[in-house]
Amino acid sequence: MTEAGAPPIEVHDMTVAYGDKPVLWDVDLTLPEGKLIGIVGPNGAGKSTLIKAILGLVPLSSGWIKIYGQPYRKQRGRVGYVPQRESVDWDFPVDVLDVVLMGTYGRLGWFRRPGRRERAQARAALKQVDLLPFAHRQIRQLSGGQQQRVFLARALCQDAQIYLMDEPFASVDAATERAILRVLQQLRERGRTVVVIHHDLQTVAQYFDWLVLLNMRVIAQGPTETVLTEDNLARTYGGRLNLLSRVAELVAREPGEE
Repeated sequence: MTEAGAPPIEVHDMTVAYGDKPVLWDVDLTLPEGKLIGIVGPNGAGKSTLIKAILGLVPLSSGWIKIYGQPYRKQRGRVGYVPQRESVDWDFPVDVLDVVLMGTYGRLGWFRRPGRRERAQARAALKQVDLLPFAHRQIRQLSGGQQQRVFLARALCQDAQIYLMDEPFASVDAATERAILRVLQQLRERGRTVVVIHHDLQTVAQYFDWLVLLNMRVIAQGPTETVLTEDNLARTYGGRLNLLSRVAELVAREPGEE
């Protein structure tokens, strides 16, 4: 169910604390539909906690979160999630195709097993991320970049309206980064909302059309060309940022310039 006109993700007056230590404070956020959205901020800014709060994985100290105007528990099937690769036990004895098939479980329910249709969807997702030849390989035998693409394929099988991705570009090779970006752009073209935690300021302007700058609070949010400014970055990173001039140069550069 969707409330008419409701945004994909809306966060109001949200605070999250671990014990007595606030991690996110008075967060207000409204994310638009059909955009490729970057969440950017320094280490410890609460970026992963924000994603986990949206997914209902951490309790809120105050405030609320709505997915298309409803609590997450009522919209669970409309949200796909790609976790950090480091948070996964890659020694679990399962092959690539089985991992990707897990993305279909939400639609099947508890008592149905994936059938021919679901296997075809899983293979199509693997082809989309250039991993179909690895379908029957054990996941522990894959490189880090290949493992990241497996989880992206699993999320694609969910056929969600919203995708939340926790640093999918972290520690991957250039070919994997290009493959992931291509898939994210295809999702956007299909009208999906894609929310990505990202750490590389030098690629923000090229990758995202909407940006959230976060450091415990939302410093700025909106179209990338208006949010990605030297002043906003200084407010977000403080004295820890040494790339301001380089980022400002990238933002000012004309498309296609080297």
